[in-house]
Amino acid sequence: MKVFISGASGLVGGNCLKHFTEMGCEVVGSYFSFKTENTVFYDTLNPDHANNFDVVAFAPDVIVHCGALTHVDYCETHPEESYEKTVQSTINLIKLAKECNSRMVFISTDYVFDGNEGPYREDAPVNPLSVYARHKLEAEQIVNNEIENALILRVTNVYGDEVRGKNFVARIVEQCINKQKLTLKLPYDQYASPANAWDIARAMYVLLRDNKSGIYHIGSTDYLNRVELALRVISYFPEAEYDLIPISTADMNQPAARPLLGGFVKMKFSNEYPEFLFGNIDSYMQSKNQNR
Repeated sequence: MKVFISGASGLVGGNCLKHFTEMGCEVVGSYFSFKTENTVFYDTLNPDHANNFDVVAFAPDVIVHCGALTHVDYCETHPEESYEKTVQSTINLIKLAKECNSRMVFISTDYVFDGNEGPYREDAPVNPLSVYARHKLEAEQIVNNEIENALILRVTNVYGDEVRGKNFVARIVEQCINKQKLTLKLPYDQYASPANAWDIARAMYVLLRDNKSGIYHIGSTDYLNRVELALRVISYFPEAEYDLIPISTADMNQPAARPLLGGFVKMKFSNEYPEFLFGNIDSYMQSKNQNR
């Protein structure tokens, strides 16, 4: 299987690049603004850029779109940029996929739901609350309509190993290792099912291997709020100093609305792959401790 990964310098894309390579696939991963080892330049907003990797010549069987603008509040106040980096970039890759006769994988989010009746199965009615969420939903629907046998993975609260360590869990771990005091003001009423990016890569591989298509919800065995998530991570650092301030989402007064009862029921995936074992925050932290 030949795979081109857009956004391979990020969290999900980087883990996909590593796992697919280890599984024997011929993989090319791209970056745009932040180069990492074994990535090539590709600008999804400028398909004719002179420095773009020649995807057509590579002729991938699959194009995986991991690049996105994920800062939810920034998207709310910059809707045009949000559209460009989430919807237009997807439209451009759809055109490329058609030219290459490739399948396509799109990474979406639980923010396509309003958070009133979560956690959600794939057939739950969507109702995005924010600019970011509306654009993610628009992009996934375009992929689903335009690409035959497209695969859409909805994920949320993704954590794991990445070069820049930008994700929520990684930032807490780094501060604890560096013995920095943490000050955390976190919502106690936002629930989700955090997923390790490595598990997302593993799940994506088996779905592609078996020629699966459609929407799949990918989560872990955890279902918890942001306060519980932070405390679970900090519990692995008994000497850590921290101030944790639980606060309601309403009192945070953020520009973009969030789904409160978010996250997923991954019944569809687990019914098809009953022996696939997902990790959780505890298994991830235990592995991190063993490697320290």
